[in-house]
Amino acid sequence: MTKILVLGAHGKIARLATTMLEKDPANQLTLFLRNAQRLADQASDQVTVVEGDAGQLADLKQAMAGIDIVYANLAGSNIEDEARNVIAAMDATGVKRLIWISTLGIYDEVPGKYGEWNHQQLDGGYLETYAAAAKVIESSDVDYTVIRPAWLTNHDEIDYETTQKGEAFKGTEVSRKSIADLVTKLVADPTWSVHASLGVNKPNTDGDKPAWY
Repeated sequence: MTKILVLGAHGKIARLATTMLEKDPANQLTLFLRNAQRLADQASDQVTVVEGDAGQLADLKQAMAGIDIVYANLAGSNIEDEARNVIAAMDATGVKRLIWISTLGIYDEVPGKYGEWNHQQLDGGYLETYAAAAKVIESSDVDYTVIRPAWLTNHDEIDYETTQKGEAFKGTEVSRKSIADLVTKLVADPTWSVHASLGVNKPNTDGDKPAWY
């Protein structure tokens, strides 16, 4: 049995991942969000819904008791502080495995014209906080995987490829369902891509360069 804590469980990717993870009866999920009523109907023998704030260390420590894997689907201007709290709570409770959703561009790894705009966001823009949060994760002693999706779509498809930290992105978009599939695979094999930062995009099959070049 694998006990998984989903932080930011009301997010679109998190809800897709929850549905996929529920298909394996060996998975036990704890859904953590600020307003538990939003997902109250998800509670079952396999799923526990808890109310909490990732900005509060005590809430995270309580939710992590007995957990095997933390999957963090957090967002917003406080994400660096939330990253520090997640790591502190994991250290306090002895949880080692973390799957952390970030975004493309935190390493200035996006090429072309879009990359030029993206670079500006690293200097006082929203990406600066996401990059700082990723640095907190990567500087920790937990067994992390950082996931950096390209522009997210709601397409009903699972079609993606990954790049490693230090490699340029190959495409411009990816479906939320694809990211949920990647999360599910990481849960199924917690030894895969440990201490890795994965860029994720839909493969470009027409031979043309992505629009951002």
